[in-house]
Amino acid sequence: MVASPPRRPPTPADPCALVLFGATGDLTHRLVIPALYNLSRTNALPESFALIGVARGRTTTQAWRDDLRASLEKYIRGAIDENAWRRLAERMTFLPGDLADAGFYETLRGELDARTATQGNAIFYLAIAAQLFDVVTQNLSAAHLLDQPQDEDGVRKHWRRLVIEKPFGHDLASARALNAQLQKIVSEDQIFRIDHFLGKDTVRSIMAFRFGNGLFEPIWNRDRIDHIQITAAETVGVETRGKFYEQTGALRDMLPNHLLTLLSMVAMEPPVRFDAAHMLSKRAEVLAAIPEVEPGCAVRGQYGAGDVLGRPKKRYRDEANVAQNSGIETYVAMRLEIENWRWAGVPFYLRTGKHLSKRLTELAIRFKPAPSTPFRDAVEGMRPNWLHLRIAPDEGISLQFEIKRPGPAMDLASVRMDFRYDDWFPKEPNIGYETLIHDVMTGDQTLFMRADMVEQTWRIVQPVLDAWAASADLPAYVSGGAGPAEADALLAREGRRWLPIEAA
Repeated sequence: MVASPPRRPPTPADPCALVLFGATGDLTHRLVIPALYNLSRTNALPESFALIGVARGRTTTQAWRDDLRASLEKYIRGAIDENAWRRLAERMTFLPGDLADAGFYETLRGELDARTATQGNAIFYLAIAAQLFDVVTQNLSAAHLLDQPQDEDGVRKHWRRLVIEKPFGHDLASARALNAQLQKIVSEDQIFRIDHFLGKDTVRSIMAFRFGNGLFEPIWNRDRIDHIQITAAETVGVETRGKFYEQTGALRDMLPNHLLTLLSMVAMEPPVRFDAAHMLSKRAEVLAAIPEVEPGCAVRGQYGAGDVLGRPKKRYRDEANVAQNSGIETYVAMRLEIENWRWAGVPFYLRTGKHLSKRLTELAIRFKPAPSTPFRDAVEGMRPNWLHLRIAPDEGISLQFEIKRPGPAMDLASVRMDFRYDDWFPKEPNIGYETLIHDVMTGDQTLFMRADMVEQTWRIVQPVLDAWAASADLPAYVSGGAGPAEADALLAREGRRWLPIEAA
């Protein structure tokens, strides 16, 4: 491994309390607590920090701590740093309560007021089902827990922030309703719409790669790029999430957030500065320039039985909590365009699916061929140049290009130049939420979604949702394959094809 320069320390976080609604739920065990533990391990938590867990039940603080400590064994690689866990655990308090009981929020306010070291700063993290957002936010507002009072000089006495998890709505209408509801009780700069996908270092490195290197920006446009493929392939099925997936499906679960976020980052114009105001505005511009997707430019599918990584898998309709006649898609492929100067005429192909042959999240940029070449008669012909930005697994960047094969003949061979993060930087504990939670503490909204951006993403896919709701056509695909044949036809009609998932 080549030595890398020292990393800049993170922006210090203000003293604060984090109130975690859904403190005994799956999200808390799997993501939130492991992230807070990693922040404790790297000394990134504020010195004055309190974690108040809220949920139904009669669990004690010690029992809650013990349960979360046990679950860390599942989600943290390597041995637990007991000192780091102790520093976090001793700041944890469990507060049982009924989320619909207005009196409970008065009790919560008393708990916050008693923690004077946090200086009144508080984060309310809603790790709960979306249908509970309204009752919780209304009660927080009624108890004045979201207020940010100012002194006589207009200086804010403390800050209050609200974190909500995706999905941010179920369609365009519900997204607009959710935004309207939230904006009645808090300002936009208090709302942090969190998506763990944006916490991955390799997602954020897309912007560093584009705007930190003069080599690529001049060719990052319609003149040099033929098309872009964005893939999020999973080998897992719905596992224990059948009930959730029956209400969601692959499109709602992945397109308006994960894949359109990647698209906005790879296609945005250069910001003046890397801060929330400029970054969000540039990403929003891209989303606003994408026309609504016509149903004929989208394909869905549902996995059948098959073998994934050598193991037999059942079909989706045989999964637990899934209807035998379910019409929910587990695969989506879609063609989009961006109507602006840089990208006019360049198609973006997006795909995501479960029970596919390989786990892979990447952006693949295919460049146009040289306008004229003396190598038309080379034995293997001219293969296209591809740039791969791998998000997961094996994070890195690779460039495919042509060279001459050794020997007397002018034969061309396609080769790849690879950069792997693990070869240059030491591995650090990171599940994707650490950066995002720390950003909430510092008030940095760069990696979050603004209200208008959320509504734009739903606008883009709404015609497809409407068409699919009115149609029973749902192709099946074999588990362990590449998805339905109809997805291949989506590109083939324009003389293109998907890159093989297995070859990435």
